[in-house]
Amino acid sequence: MSLTLSSASLPIFRTGLANLDHCLAKAEANAAARKFDPNVLVGVRLAPDMLPFAAQIRIAGDAAKLAVARMAGIEAPKFEDNESTFAELRERIAKTQAWLETISPAQLDGREDVDITFPVGRDKTRTMKGEAYLKHWALPNFFFHVTTAYALLRHNGVDLGKSDYLLGAQAGN
Repeated sequence: MSLTLSSASLPIFRTGLANLDHCLAKAEANAAARKFDPNVLVGVRLAPDMLPFAAQIRIAGDAAKLAVARMAGIEAPKFEDNESTFAELRERIAKTQAWLETISPAQLDGREDVDITFPVGRDKTRTMKGEAYLKHWALPNFFFHVTTAYALLRHNGVDLGKSDYLLGAQAGN
């Protein structure tokens, strides 16, 4: 089987989001074992000028759904960006995963050379071909936010390892 936009995006985003949800579940269990409210983690940051944990989850999901929508030439669902609890963040991941399940490979494949224009910052846009957009913008952006969310949880004492990041949902840890 040759590499296609759908094979290089849909399963990657689904797995990454499932593993991210797995990490949130482990964080909730960790908080219960340590007897604190996991929702205190929603606002944690590694540095004062970075976005908090909740934003990392939102942006990871947005990165996946917006990438797929842009490559398919369709509108992505809009979410309110008002999640303030672990339950709400996990629901957002689930909504994103459910929407990704509605996308067929036929909506993406063959669009490798389509121009995709997307916002970068507040006032600028960038245009890339579909394949380049996926490889050099969408996937790195997605993994940046998934990795940052993982790092925030790990930094705050959640017992996470490489297998949780790579295989979490599959490993059933």
